[in-house]
Amino acid sequence: MIGSHCSIAGGLHHAIDEAISLGLDCVQVFTKNQRQWSSKPLQRSEVDAWRASLSAAGWDGSRVVSHNSYLVNLANPDPAARARSLALQRDETERCEALGIPACVMHPGAHLGTPRKPRDPNRLGEAPTDDELDGLRRIASSLDELHRHLTGYRTITLLETTVGSGTNLGYDFAHLRVIRDLVRQPERVGFCIDTCHIVAAGYDCSTAARAKAVLERFDAECGLEHVHAVHVNDSIGACGSRLDRHVHIGHGTCGEACFRAVLRHPKLLGRPMILETAKEDGPGGEPWDIVNARELRRLAGVRTAR
Repeated sequence: MIGSHCSIAGGLHHAIDEAISLGLDCVQVFTKNQRQWSSKPLQRSEVDAWRASLSAAGWDGSRVVSHNSYLVNLANPDPAARARSLALQRDETERCEALGIPACVMHPGAHLGTPRKPRDPNRLGEAPTDDELDGLRRIASSLDELHRHLTGYRTITLLETTVGSGTNLGYDFAHLRVIRDLVRQPERVGFCIDTCHIVAAGYDCSTAARAKAVLERFDAECGLEHVHAVHVNDSIGACGSRLDRHVHIGHGTCGEACFRAVLRHPKLLGRPMILETAKEDGPGGEPWDIVNARELRRLAGVRTAR
């Protein structure tokens, strides 16, 4: 399923309508303004309009992914700041549950201690530093608290791979594994692979063999069966640059082998493959989402939808 992150301007349901108009198969949304600590509660009319658009599209919840607020940092060492983040993440999860969205993507967070010096990409997988491990433990503890408050919820949290800039966690596959291993209800935690992020973090996907090896490494570390969404973005930054800058498919450093490996891996079939690239018009005035989706379908070996 190829989709994109679409705007909720004018109402949540407009994201679904936009995705359908672009010939996409799935969509990612913010359930509210992602840069604010508070927002109005969901109204019944919003939920009804959302569900009506889903029904009109012939979609079920498996075609929708949410992304949490960029303000959330469950690795924050300050208890008050972490509690504020947890409250925001709880609100995100409650909104997803009300809308029937099965998964909410979340950046693991930043430990805010001593940054780790960039390492040789071949040495990814080393033991976390003390500051990193403390941050990973705080994330797991926060998720445990979230789960205690939201007993029985079906929406799960997807920990996203990151580039590892500053003190951000999640640039090493082992970070994601540690968090899921620590939580008391691991079935409520999954993963989201971002192609731009893994390449910028130092995972070399430049050839078919190397891309296959990276996915095998993720499978061994975390389990590809726990990946419930993929962000398919090309990377402006070179491998290991730790630069979090997305670019249109085929215009960056990921390489066709990277996208082919992800799009065709049997354990990732049926997962939403979400574009998070710029929305401006592409060649000939055609929206870039259509252009990028067409290229991804070519790389996946399927017919283009339009």
